Amino acid sequence: MPLGILEDGKLEHVPGTSPLNELGRSDQDTELAAAGGGAVVDSRALKHDETGRVVLVPQPSDSPNDPYNWPRWKKEMFTVAIAYGCGCVGAVGPLPTPAIVPLAEQWGIPLQTFTLGCQGSCIAAISVGSLLCNTLAVKIGKRPIYVLTSIGLMVSCFWAAEAKSFGSLAAARALQGFCMAPMEALVPASISDIWFLHERGLRNAVFNLGVLGGINLASPIAGAVIQYGSFRIAFHVMGAAFALQLLLTILFMPESAYHRSGAVNIDTGAAALEVSDDNYEKDKAGLDHREVSSTPKASDRSPEPKKPWARELLPYDGYWDRTSFWRTLFRPFSLLASPMVCWATLLFTTCISWLVLISITLSQIFSAPPYNFSVAAVGASNVSSFVATLIATAVAGPLIDGIAKAMSKLNGGIFEPEFRLPIMVTYLIFTAAGFFAWGDSLYKQEPWPVPVIVCMGLINLGVQLGTSAVVTYVTDCHRQQAAEAFALMNFVKNMFAFGLTFYCNDWIAVQGVRNCFFVIGGITVAVTCTTVPMYVWGKKARSWTYRVSHAKGWKLG
Repeated sequence: MPLGILEDGKLEHVPGTSPLNELGRSDQDTELAAAGGGAVVDSRALKHDETGRVVLVPQPSDSPNDPYNWPRWKKEMFTVAIAYGCGCVGAVGPLPTPAIVPLAEQWGIPLQTFTLGCQGSCIAAISVGSLLCNTLAVKIGKRPIYVLTSIGLMVSCFWAAEAKSFGSLAAARALQGFCMAPMEALVPASISDIWFLHERGLRNAVFNLGVLGGINLASPIAGAVIQYGSFRIAFHVMGAAFALQLLLTILFMPESAYHRSGAVNIDTGAAALEVSDDNYEKDKAGLDHREVSSTPKASDRSPEPKKPWARELLPYDGYWDRTSFWRTLFRPFSLLASPMVCWATLLFTTCISWLVLISITLSQIFSAPPYNFSVAAVGASNVSSFVATLIATAVAGPLIDGIAKAMSKLNGGIFEPEFRLPIMVTYLIFTAAGFFAWGDSLYKQEPWPVPVIVCMGLINLGVQLGTSAVVTYVTDCHRQQAAEAFALMNFVKNMFAFGLTFYCNDWIAVQGVRNCFFVIGGITVAVTCTTVPMYVWGKKARSWTYRVSHAKGWKLG
Protein backbone atom coordinates (compact mmCIF):
# COMPACT_ATOMS: atom_id res chain seq x y z
CA MET A 1 0.00 0.00 0.00
CA PRO A 2 2.02 3.01 -1.26
CA LEU A 3 1.32 5.83 1.21
CA GLY A 4 -2.30 4.78 1.80
CA ILE A 5 -3.15 3.90 -1.82
CA LEU A 6 -4.50 0.38 -2.22
CA GLU A 7 -2.42 -1.76 -4.58
CA ASP A 8 -3.88 -3.47 -7.64
CA GLY A 9 -3.14 -7.11 -8.42
CA LYS A 10 -4.90 -7.31 -11.78
CA LEU A 11 -2.41 -5.58 -14.10
CA GLU A 12 1.34 -5.81 -14.42
CA HIS A 13 1.40 -2.03 -14.66
CA VAL A 14 -1.48 0.32 -13.91
CA PRO A 15 -1.76 3.22 -16.42
CA GLY A 16 -0.77 6.50 -14.80
CA THR A 17 1.82 4.91 -12.50
CA SER A 18 5.33 5.73 -13.64
CA PRO A 19 8.94 6.17 -12.44
CA LEU A 20 9.64 9.82 -11.68
CA ASN A 21 13.21 10.06 -10.38
CA GLU A 22 16.32 8.01 -9.72
CA LEU A 23 16.90 9.00 -6.10
CA GLY A 24 20.64 8.63 -6.55
CA ARG A 25 20.63 4.84 -6.87
CA SER A 26 24.06 3.43 -7.50
CA ASP A 27 22.69 0.68 -9.72
CA GLN A 28 20.91 3.27 -11.86
CA ASP A 29 17.85 0.99 -12.16
CA THR A 30 14.29 2.07 -11.47
CA GLU A 31 12.31 -0.77 -9.95
CA LEU A 32 8.76 -0.90 -11.29
CA ALA A 33 7.79 -3.65 -8.86
CA ALA A 34 6.18 -0.99 -6.69
CA ALA A 35 4.06 -0.07 -9.67
CA GLY A 36 2.41 -3.45 -9.69
CA GLY A 37 4.86 -5.41 -11.84
CA GLY A 38 8.27 -6.96 -11.52
CA ALA A 39 9.86 -5.34 -14.56
CA VAL A 40 13.17 -3.58 -14.31
CA VAL A 41 13.91 -0.61 -16.53
CA ASP A 42 17.52 0.29 -17.15
CA SER A 43 17.51 4.03 -16.51
CA ARG A 44 20.03 4.57 -19.28
CA ALA A 45 17.36 3.46 -21.77
CA LEU A 46 15.05 6.26 -20.64
CA LYS A 47 15.31 9.96 -21.36
CA HIS A 48 15.79 12.36 -18.45
CA ASP A 49 15.56 16.07 -17.83
CA GLU A 50 18.60 18.38 -17.90
CA THR A 51 19.61 17.37 -14.38
CA GLY A 52 19.75 13.70 -15.31
CA ARG A 53 17.72 12.78 -12.23
CA VAL A 54 14.09 13.06 -13.33
CA VAL A 55 12.72 10.52 -15.82
CA LEU A 56 10.73 12.24 -18.56
CA VAL A 57 7.10 11.15 -18.48
CA PRO A 58 5.85 10.74 -21.16
CA GLN A 59 9.00 9.67 -23.01
CA PRO A 60 9.49 11.88 -26.09
CA SER A 61 10.31 10.53 -29.52
CA ASP A 62 13.47 11.47 -31.41
CA SER A 63 11.68 13.75 -33.87
CA PRO A 64 12.43 17.50 -33.73
CA ASN A 65 8.73 18.06 -34.47
CA ASP A 66 7.59 16.25 -31.32
CA PRO A 67 6.14 19.01 -29.08
CA TYR A 68 7.92 17.43 -26.10
CA ASN A 69 11.18 18.26 -27.89
CA TRP A 70 10.36 21.91 -28.55
CA PRO A 71 12.90 24.37 -27.14
CA ARG A 72 12.05 25.84 -23.75
CA TRP A 73 11.34 29.35 -25.10
CA LYS A 74 8.80 27.94 -27.57
CA LYS A 75 6.95 26.05 -24.84
CA GLU A 76 6.95 29.07 -22.56
CA MET A 77 5.60 31.38 -25.28
CA PHE A 78 2.90 28.80 -26.02
CA THR A 79 1.98 28.95 -22.32
CA VAL A 80 2.01 32.76 -22.31
CA ALA A 81 -0.36 32.82 -25.30
CA ILE A 82 -2.60 30.32 -23.51
CA ALA A 83 -2.61 32.39 -20.31
CA TYR A 84 -3.53 35.58 -22.18
CA GLY A 85 -6.23 33.84 -24.21
CA CYS A 86 -7.72 32.20 -21.12
CA GLY A 87 -7.65 35.57 -19.37
CA CYS A 88 -9.62 37.17 -22.19
CA VAL A 89 -12.09 34.28 -22.25
CA GLY A 90 -12.46 34.46 -18.48
CA ALA A 91 -13.09 38.21 -18.76
CA VAL A 92 -15.70 38.23 -21.52
CA GLY A 93 -18.00 35.74 -19.79
CA PRO A 94 -18.88 37.86 -16.73
CA LEU A 95 -18.26 41.19 -18.49
CA PRO A 96 -21.81 42.59 -18.04
CA THR A 97 -22.40 41.12 -14.56
CA PRO A 98 -21.43 44.22 -12.50
CA ALA A 99 -24.27 46.06 -14.24
CA ILE A 100 -26.86 43.30 -14.58
CA VAL A 101 -29.48 45.16 -12.50
CA PRO A 102 -29.24 48.55 -14.28
CA LEU A 103 -28.84 46.87 -17.69
CA ALA A 104 -32.01 44.85 -17.15
CA GLU A 105 -33.82 48.06 -16.27
CA GLN A 106 -32.31 49.82 -19.30
CA TRP A 107 -33.53 47.09 -21.67
CA GLY A 108 -36.85 46.80 -19.85
CA ILE A 109 -36.32 43.12 -19.14
CA PRO A 110 -37.04 41.30 -15.82
CA LEU A 111 -33.79 40.56 -13.95
CA GLN A 112 -34.09 36.76 -14.13
CA THR A 113 -34.96 36.90 -17.84
CA PHE A 114 -32.04 39.22 -18.57
CA THR A 115 -29.67 36.93 -16.68
CA LEU A 116 -30.93 33.93 -18.64
CA GLY A 117 -30.62 35.64 -22.03
CA CYS A 118 -27.33 37.45 -21.46
CA GLN A 119 -25.47 34.90 -19.32
CA GLY A 120 -27.46 31.71 -19.79
CA SER A 121 -27.14 31.72 -23.58
CA CYS A 122 -23.37 32.17 -23.26
CA ILE A 123 -22.99 29.36 -20.72
CA ALA A 124 -25.18 26.91 -22.66
CA ALA A 125 -23.22 27.60 -25.85
CA ILE A 126 -19.96 26.80 -24.04
CA SER A 127 -21.35 23.34 -23.27
CA VAL A 128 -22.17 22.65 -26.91
CA GLY A 129 -18.90 24.18 -28.08
CA SER A 130 -16.88 22.01 -25.71
CA LEU A 131 -18.08 18.84 -27.44
CA LEU A 132 -18.01 20.07 -31.03
CA CYS A 133 -14.67 21.85 -30.77
CA ASN A 134 -13.10 18.84 -29.06
CA THR A 135 -14.37 16.58 -31.85
CA LEU A 136 -12.90 18.82 -34.53
CA ALA A 137 -9.65 19.18 -32.58
CA VAL A 138 -9.25 15.40 -32.42
CA LYS A 139 -9.85 15.13 -36.17
CA ILE A 140 -7.86 18.06 -37.55
CA GLY A 141 -5.74 19.26 -34.62
CA LYS A 142 -6.11 22.05 -32.10
CA ARG A 143 -4.51 24.96 -33.94
CA PRO A 144 -7.26 25.58 -36.54
CA ILE A 145 -9.85 25.48 -33.74
CA TYR A 146 -7.93 28.03 -31.69
CA VAL A 147 -7.52 30.32 -34.72
CA LEU A 148 -11.14 30.15 -35.88
CA THR A 149 -12.63 30.66 -32.42
CA SER A 150 -10.29 33.59 -31.77
CA ILE A 151 -11.76 35.24 -34.86
CA GLY A 152 -15.26 34.37 -33.65
CA LEU A 153 -14.60 35.92 -30.24
CA MET A 154 -13.36 39.14 -31.79
CA VAL A 155 -16.36 39.38 -34.15
CA SER A 156 -18.92 38.52 -31.46
CA CYS A 157 -17.58 41.20 -29.13
CA PHE A 158 -18.04 43.89 -31.78
CA TRP A 159 -21.46 42.43 -32.55
CA ALA A 160 -22.52 42.63 -28.88
CA ALA A 161 -21.22 46.19 -28.69
CA GLU A 162 -23.49 47.24 -31.57
CA ALA A 163 -26.54 45.10 -30.70
CA LYS A 164 -29.79 47.06 -31.11
CA SER A 165 -32.13 44.56 -29.47
CA PHE A 166 -32.01 42.17 -26.56
CA GLY A 167 -32.38 39.21 -28.95
CA SER A 168 -29.36 40.38 -30.93
CA LEU A 169 -27.34 40.75 -27.73
CA ALA A 170 -28.32 37.26 -26.59
CA ALA A 171 -27.33 35.81 -29.99
CA ALA A 172 -23.94 37.56 -29.83
CA ARG A 173 -23.42 36.15 -26.35
CA ALA A 174 -24.29 32.66 -27.60
CA LEU A 175 -21.63 32.94 -30.34
CA GLN A 176 -19.17 34.16 -27.74
CA GLY A 177 -19.91 31.17 -25.55
CA PHE A 178 -19.37 28.71 -28.39
CA CYS A 179 -16.03 30.31 -29.24
CA MET A 180 -14.98 30.43 -25.58
CA ALA A 181 -15.16 26.64 -25.31
CA PRO A 182 -11.69 25.72 -26.69
CA MET A 183 -9.90 27.91 -24.15
CA GLU A 184 -11.70 26.01 -21.42
CA ALA A 185 -11.88 22.48 -22.83
CA LEU A 186 -8.75 22.09 -24.99
CA VAL A 187 -6.08 23.95 -23.03
CA PRO A 188 -5.40 21.24 -20.40
CA ALA A 189 -4.91 18.76 -23.24
CA SER A 190 -2.59 21.21 -25.01
CA ILE A 191 -0.56 21.51 -21.80
CA SER A 192 -0.19 17.73 -21.64
CA ASP A 193 0.84 17.77 -25.33
CA ILE A 194 3.99 19.80 -24.65
CA TRP A 195 4.86 19.61 -20.92
CA PHE A 196 6.15 16.60 -19.03
CA LEU A 197 4.41 15.17 -15.99
CA HIS A 198 6.67 16.88 -13.44
CA GLU A 199 6.10 20.27 -15.13
CA ARG A 200 2.32 20.27 -15.52
CA GLY A 201 1.28 21.45 -12.06
CA LEU A 202 2.59 24.97 -12.59
CA ARG A 203 1.27 25.21 -16.16
CA ASN A 204 -2.20 24.02 -15.16
CA ALA A 205 -2.11 26.62 -12.39
CA VAL A 206 -1.27 29.24 -15.04
CA PHE A 207 -4.24 28.04 -17.10
CA ASN A 208 -6.53 28.41 -14.07
CA LEU A 209 -5.00 31.81 -13.33
CA GLY A 210 -5.93 32.93 -16.83
CA VAL A 211 -9.56 31.83 -16.53
CA LEU A 212 -10.16 32.82 -12.89
CA GLY A 213 -7.95 35.89 -13.11
CA GLY A 214 -9.85 37.07 -16.16
CA ILE A 215 -13.15 36.55 -14.36
CA ASN A 216 -12.00 38.47 -11.30
CA LEU A 217 -10.02 41.24 -13.00
CA ALA A 218 -12.58 41.98 -15.71
CA SER A 219 -15.33 43.00 -13.29
CA PRO A 220 -13.46 45.95 -11.69
CA ILE A 221 -12.44 47.28 -15.09
CA ALA A 222 -15.76 46.58 -16.82
CA GLY A 223 -17.72 48.06 -13.91
CA ALA A 224 -15.92 51.38 -14.18
CA VAL A 225 -16.13 51.41 -17.98
CA ILE A 226 -19.87 50.66 -17.95
CA GLN A 227 -20.61 53.23 -15.24
CA TYR A 228 -18.65 56.08 -16.80
CA GLY A 229 -19.13 55.02 -20.41
CA SER A 230 -21.39 52.17 -21.50
CA PHE A 231 -21.46 48.41 -21.86
CA ARG A 232 -20.89 48.96 -25.58
CA ILE A 233 -17.48 50.49 -24.91
CA ALA A 234 -16.61 47.51 -22.70
CA PHE A 235 -17.38 45.07 -25.51
CA HIS A 236 -15.43 47.15 -28.04
CA VAL A 237 -12.39 46.97 -25.75
CA MET A 238 -12.80 43.21 -25.44
CA GLY A 239 -12.96 42.95 -29.22
CA ALA A 240 -9.57 44.70 -29.44
CA ALA A 241 -8.21 42.38 -26.74
CA PHE A 242 -9.25 39.35 -28.80
CA ALA A 243 -7.59 40.84 -31.87
CA LEU A 244 -4.32 40.71 -29.93
CA GLN A 245 -5.15 37.18 -28.78
CA LEU A 246 -5.62 36.14 -32.41
CA LEU A 247 -2.15 37.50 -33.23
CA LEU A 248 -0.58 35.61 -30.30
CA THR A 249 -2.36 32.43 -31.37
CA ILE A 250 -1.05 32.69 -34.92
CA LEU A 251 2.54 33.43 -33.86
CA PHE A 252 3.06 31.33 -30.75
CA MET A 253 0.57 28.46 -30.74
CA PRO A 254 1.64 25.98 -33.43
CA GLU A 255 -0.09 22.63 -33.68
CA SER A 256 0.58 20.53 -30.56
CA ALA A 257 -1.33 17.41 -31.65
CA TYR A 258 1.24 14.91 -32.89
CA HIS A 259 1.31 11.29 -34.04
CA ARG A 260 4.23 10.05 -31.95
CA SER A 261 6.30 7.10 -33.21
CA GLY A 262 9.01 5.09 -31.52
CA ALA A 263 8.62 6.59 -28.05
CA VAL A 264 8.59 4.34 -25.00
CA ASN A 265 5.29 4.53 -23.10
CA ILE A 266 5.83 4.15 -19.36
CA ASP A 267 2.61 5.72 -18.13
CA THR A 268 -0.34 4.74 -20.33
CA GLY A 269 -0.21 1.01 -21.06
CA ALA A 270 -0.81 -2.16 -19.05
CA ALA A 271 2.81 -3.25 -19.50
CA ALA A 272 5.74 -1.54 -17.83
CA LEU A 273 7.06 -0.50 -21.21
CA GLU A 274 5.33 -0.15 -24.56
CA VAL A 275 6.43 1.37 -27.85
CA SER A 276 4.06 3.78 -29.52
CA ASP A 277 4.49 2.60 -33.12
CA ASP A 278 4.61 -0.73 -34.92
CA ASN A 279 7.54 0.46 -37.01
CA TYR A 280 9.65 0.10 -33.89
CA GLU A 281 10.26 -3.20 -32.14
CA LYS A 282 11.24 -4.08 -28.61
CA ASP A 283 14.23 -6.18 -27.76
CA LYS A 284 12.55 -9.59 -27.47
CA ALA A 285 15.40 -11.11 -25.53
CA GLY A 286 15.24 -8.25 -23.07
CA LEU A 287 11.48 -8.70 -22.68
CA ASP A 288 11.93 -12.38 -21.99
CA HIS A 289 13.98 -11.35 -18.98
CA ARG A 290 11.48 -8.55 -18.25
CA GLU A 291 14.20 -5.98 -18.73
CA VAL A 292 14.80 -3.31 -21.33
CA SER A 293 18.37 -2.13 -21.57
CA SER A 294 18.33 -0.04 -24.73
CA THR A 295 16.05 2.27 -26.63
CA PRO A 296 13.70 0.79 -29.24
CA LYS A 297 15.22 0.17 -32.63
CA ALA A 298 14.17 2.50 -35.39
CA SER A 299 13.11 1.35 -38.80
CA ASP A 300 15.09 2.03 -41.91
CA ARG A 301 13.10 5.12 -42.80
CA SER A 302 14.88 8.48 -42.82
CA PRO A 303 14.49 10.82 -39.84
CA GLU A 304 11.56 13.19 -39.95
CA PRO A 305 12.67 16.63 -41.20
CA LYS A 306 12.02 19.61 -38.97
CA LYS A 307 9.02 21.71 -39.99
CA PRO A 308 9.96 25.18 -41.22
CA TRP A 309 8.68 28.11 -39.18
CA ALA A 310 6.60 29.37 -42.12
CA ARG A 311 4.64 26.10 -42.18
CA GLU A 312 3.96 26.34 -38.46
CA LEU A 313 2.32 29.72 -39.07
CA LEU A 314 -0.31 28.17 -41.36
CA PRO A 315 -3.76 27.85 -39.77
CA TYR A 316 -3.73 24.12 -40.60
CA ASP A 317 -0.62 21.96 -40.92
CA GLY A 318 -2.21 18.79 -42.27
CA TYR A 319 -2.82 16.86 -39.04
CA TRP A 320 -5.54 14.25 -39.49
CA ASP A 321 -6.97 11.52 -37.30
CA ARG A 322 -8.72 8.55 -38.89
CA THR A 323 -11.30 8.17 -36.11
CA SER A 324 -14.91 8.69 -37.18
CA PHE A 325 -16.29 12.18 -36.55
CA TRP A 326 -19.46 10.85 -34.92
CA ARG A 327 -17.57 8.39 -32.78
CA THR A 328 -15.29 11.19 -31.67
CA LEU A 329 -18.27 13.44 -30.91
CA PHE A 330 -19.83 10.95 -28.50
CA ARG A 331 -16.60 9.40 -27.20
CA PRO A 332 -16.26 11.88 -24.28
CA PHE A 333 -19.40 10.38 -22.74
CA SER A 334 -17.70 6.98 -22.58
CA LEU A 335 -15.38 8.57 -20.02
CA LEU A 336 -18.31 8.58 -17.63
CA ALA A 337 -17.20 4.98 -17.10
CA SER A 338 -14.02 6.31 -15.50
CA PRO A 339 -14.36 6.88 -11.74
CA MET A 340 -11.53 9.43 -11.95
CA VAL A 341 -13.32 11.53 -14.56
CA CYS A 342 -16.65 11.25 -12.73
CA TRP A 343 -15.04 12.42 -9.51
CA ALA A 344 -13.18 15.24 -11.25
CA THR A 345 -16.35 16.35 -13.05
CA LEU A 346 -18.19 16.56 -9.72
CA LEU A 347 -15.41 18.63 -8.12
CA PHE A 348 -14.80 20.81 -11.19
CA THR A 349 -18.51 21.52 -11.65
CA THR A 350 -19.03 22.67 -8.08
CA CYS A 351 -15.73 24.60 -7.97
CA ILE A 352 -16.51 26.78 -10.96
CA SER A 353 -20.31 26.91 -10.92
CA TRP A 354 -20.46 28.50 -7.46
CA LEU A 355 -18.17 31.26 -8.75
CA VAL A 356 -20.55 31.76 -11.67
CA LEU A 357 -23.44 32.06 -9.20
CA ILE A 358 -21.57 34.66 -7.16
CA SER A 359 -20.70 36.72 -10.24
CA ILE A 360 -24.32 36.68 -11.44
CA THR A 361 -25.70 37.73 -8.05
CA LEU A 362 -23.08 40.34 -7.06
CA SER A 363 -25.02 43.24 -8.56
CA GLN A 364 -28.24 41.99 -6.95
CA ILE A 365 -26.59 41.79 -3.51
CA PHE A 366 -24.46 44.92 -3.42
CA SER A 367 -26.66 47.30 -5.44
CA ALA A 368 -29.34 46.98 -2.76
CA PRO A 369 -29.31 48.38 0.81
CA PRO A 370 -27.38 48.46 3.07
CA TYR A 371 -24.41 48.54 0.67
CA ASN A 372 -25.88 50.54 -2.24
CA PHE A 373 -22.78 50.01 -4.41
CA SER A 374 -22.47 51.77 -7.74
CA VAL A 375 -21.77 49.71 -10.88
CA ALA A 376 -18.04 50.53 -10.58
CA ALA A 377 -18.02 49.54 -6.90
CA VAL A 378 -19.74 46.22 -7.66
CA GLY A 379 -17.05 45.49 -10.24
CA ALA A 380 -14.27 46.52 -7.84
CA SER A 381 -15.48 43.95 -5.32
CA ASN A 382 -13.65 41.30 -7.40
CA VAL A 383 -10.19 42.79 -6.81
CA SER A 384 -9.65 40.69 -3.69
CA SER A 385 -10.60 37.59 -5.68
CA PHE A 386 -7.97 38.42 -8.28
CA VAL A 387 -5.29 38.94 -5.61
CA ALA A 388 -6.22 35.63 -3.97
CA THR A 389 -6.01 33.88 -7.35
CA LEU A 390 -2.54 35.34 -7.94
CA ILE A 391 -1.36 34.15 -4.53
CA ALA A 392 -2.82 30.69 -5.13
CA THR A 393 -1.15 30.47 -8.55
CA ALA A 394 2.22 31.35 -7.03
CA VAL A 395 1.97 28.45 -4.60
CA ALA A 396 -0.16 25.96 -6.59
CA GLY A 397 2.55 24.85 -9.03
CA PRO A 398 5.30 24.35 -6.42
CA LEU A 399 2.82 22.71 -4.02
CA ILE A 400 1.18 20.32 -6.50
CA ASP A 401 4.41 19.32 -8.25
CA GLY A 402 6.45 19.46 -5.03
CA ILE A 403 4.08 17.23 -3.06
CA ALA A 404 3.97 14.74 -5.93
CA LYS A 405 7.78 14.60 -6.15
CA ALA A 406 8.18 14.27 -2.38
CA MET A 407 5.59 11.48 -2.16
CA SER A 408 7.18 9.74 -5.16
CA LYS A 409 10.50 9.80 -3.34
CA LEU A 410 8.91 8.25 -0.25
CA ASN A 411 7.32 5.68 -2.58
CA GLY A 412 10.67 4.49 -3.92
CA GLY A 413 10.71 6.76 -6.96
CA ILE A 414 7.31 5.64 -8.27
CA PHE A 415 4.74 8.32 -9.08
CA GLU A 416 1.02 7.74 -8.58
CA PRO A 417 -1.49 10.30 -9.94
CA GLU A 418 -3.22 10.23 -6.54
CA PHE A 419 -0.21 12.10 -5.16
CA ARG A 420 -1.88 15.19 -6.68
CA LEU A 421 -4.87 14.93 -4.35
CA PRO A 422 -3.59 15.90 -0.87
CA ILE A 423 -3.71 19.56 -1.94
CA MET A 424 -7.53 19.27 -1.97
CA VAL A 425 -7.48 19.82 1.80
CA THR A 426 -6.84 23.50 1.02
CA TYR A 427 -10.02 23.62 -1.06
CA LEU A 428 -11.99 22.17 1.83
CA ILE A 429 -10.55 24.59 4.39
CA PHE A 430 -10.53 27.83 2.42
CA THR A 431 -13.48 27.55 0.04
CA ALA A 432 -16.00 25.88 2.33
CA ALA A 433 -15.15 28.29 5.15
CA GLY A 434 -15.40 31.17 2.69
CA PHE A 435 -18.93 30.21 1.58
CA PHE A 436 -20.21 29.89 5.15
CA ALA A 437 -18.60 33.20 6.15
CA TRP A 438 -19.90 34.90 2.96
CA GLY A 439 -23.49 33.96 3.66
CA ASP A 440 -23.30 34.80 7.37
CA SER A 441 -21.56 38.17 6.92
CA LEU A 442 -24.08 39.32 4.28
CA TYR A 443 -26.97 38.16 6.45
CA LYS A 444 -25.61 40.16 9.41
CA GLN A 445 -24.89 43.11 7.10
CA GLU A 446 -21.31 43.34 8.30
CA PRO A 447 -19.01 46.04 6.83
CA TRP A 448 -18.23 45.38 3.18
CA PRO A 449 -14.51 44.48 3.72
CA VAL A 450 -15.59 41.28 5.52
CA PRO A 451 -17.54 39.67 2.67
CA VAL A 452 -15.64 41.35 -0.16
CA ILE A 453 -12.02 41.02 0.99
CA VAL A 454 -11.96 38.19 3.51
CA CYS A 455 -14.70 35.87 2.29
CA MET A 456 -14.24 36.21 -1.48
CA GLY A 457 -10.48 36.01 -1.00
CA LEU A 458 -10.80 32.69 0.86
CA ILE A 459 -13.21 31.28 -1.71
CA ASN A 460 -10.99 32.07 -4.69
CA LEU A 461 -7.80 30.97 -2.94
CA GLY A 462 -9.27 27.53 -2.38
CA VAL A 463 -10.88 27.27 -5.82
CA GLN A 464 -7.60 27.99 -7.63
CA LEU A 465 -5.71 25.38 -5.61
CA GLY A 466 -8.51 22.83 -5.94
CA THR A 467 -9.14 23.17 -9.65
CA SER A 468 -5.39 23.06 -10.40
CA ALA A 469 -5.15 19.74 -8.56
CA VAL A 470 -8.24 18.31 -10.29
CA VAL A 471 -7.08 19.31 -13.77
CA THR A 472 -3.59 17.88 -13.20
CA TYR A 473 -4.97 14.63 -11.75
CA VAL A 474 -7.21 13.97 -14.75
CA THR A 475 -4.34 14.70 -17.13
CA ASP A 476 -2.11 12.22 -15.29
CA CYS A 477 -4.80 9.51 -15.29
CA HIS A 478 -5.99 9.98 -18.88
CA ARG A 479 -3.18 11.69 -20.76
CA GLN A 480 -4.21 10.25 -24.12
CA GLN A 481 -7.89 11.11 -23.56
CA ALA A 482 -7.28 14.48 -21.88
CA ALA A 483 -9.13 16.45 -24.58
CA GLU A 484 -12.21 14.22 -24.32
CA ALA A 485 -12.12 14.30 -20.51
CA PHE A 486 -12.07 18.08 -20.33
CA ALA A 487 -14.70 18.39 -23.05
CA LEU A 488 -16.99 16.25 -20.91
CA MET A 489 -16.10 18.12 -17.71
CA ASN A 490 -16.80 21.48 -19.33
CA PHE A 491 -20.03 20.24 -20.87
CA VAL A 492 -21.37 19.08 -17.50
CA LYS A 493 -20.05 22.12 -15.64
CA ASN A 494 -21.62 24.61 -18.03
CA MET A 495 -24.93 22.78 -18.25
CA PHE A 496 -25.09 22.90 -14.45
CA ALA A 497 -24.16 26.59 -14.47
CA PHE A 498 -26.78 27.19 -17.18
CA GLY A 499 -29.37 25.65 -14.88
CA LEU A 500 -28.29 28.06 -12.14
CA THR A 501 -29.16 31.04 -14.33
CA PHE A 502 -32.84 29.98 -14.25
CA TYR A 503 -33.20 30.42 -10.52
CA CYS A 504 -30.10 31.90 -8.83
CA ASN A 505 -31.45 35.46 -8.52
CA ASP A 506 -34.84 34.23 -7.33
CA TRP A 507 -33.18 31.74 -4.96
CA ILE A 508 -31.43 34.56 -3.08
CA ALA A 509 -34.51 36.79 -3.22
CA VAL A 510 -36.77 34.09 -1.73
CA GLN A 511 -34.47 32.06 0.55
CA GLY A 512 -32.07 34.79 1.57
CA VAL A 513 -28.32 34.96 1.03
CA ARG A 514 -27.46 33.13 4.28
CA ASN A 515 -29.56 30.03 3.58
CA CYS A 516 -28.40 29.98 -0.04
CA PHE A 517 -24.69 29.98 0.71
CA PHE A 518 -24.97 27.70 3.75
CA VAL A 519 -26.43 25.11 1.37
CA ILE A 520 -23.57 25.75 -1.07
CA GLY A 521 -20.99 25.47 1.72
CA GLY A 522 -22.49 22.17 2.88
CA ILE A 523 -22.46 20.77 -0.66
CA THR A 524 -18.82 21.86 -1.01
CA VAL A 525 -17.82 19.99 2.17
CA ALA A 526 -19.65 16.83 1.13
CA VAL A 527 -18.24 16.82 -2.39
CA THR A 528 -14.67 17.51 -1.26
CA CYS A 529 -14.77 14.62 1.25
CA THR A 530 -15.10 12.22 -1.71
CA THR A 531 -11.40 12.94 -2.32
CA VAL A 532 -10.50 10.50 0.48
CA PRO A 533 -11.96 7.36 -1.19
CA MET A 534 -10.65 8.60 -4.55
CA TYR A 535 -7.14 8.72 -3.09
CA VAL A 536 -7.36 5.32 -1.39
CA TRP A 537 -9.01 3.40 -4.24
CA GLY A 538 -7.68 5.52 -7.12
CA LYS A 539 -5.13 2.98 -8.34
CA LYS A 540 -7.69 0.18 -8.30
CA ALA A 541 -10.08 2.49 -10.17
CA ARG A 542 -7.47 3.16 -12.85
CA SER A 543 -6.85 -0.56 -13.26
CA TRP A 544 -10.57 -1.33 -13.41
CA THR A 545 -11.17 1.41 -15.98
CA TYR A 546 -8.37 0.12 -18.20
CA ARG A 547 -9.50 -3.51 -18.01
CA VAL A 548 -13.21 -2.90 -18.53
CA SER A 549 -12.76 -0.30 -21.28
CA HIS A 550 -10.34 -2.48 -23.25
CA ALA A 551 -12.65 -5.47 -22.89
CA LYS A 552 -15.43 -3.37 -24.42
CA GLY A 553 -13.18 -1.72 -27.01
CA TRP A 554 -13.43 1.81 -25.55
CA LYS A 555 -9.67 2.16 -24.88
CA LEU A 556 -9.94 4.63 -21.98
CA GLY A 557 -6.57 3.77 -20.49
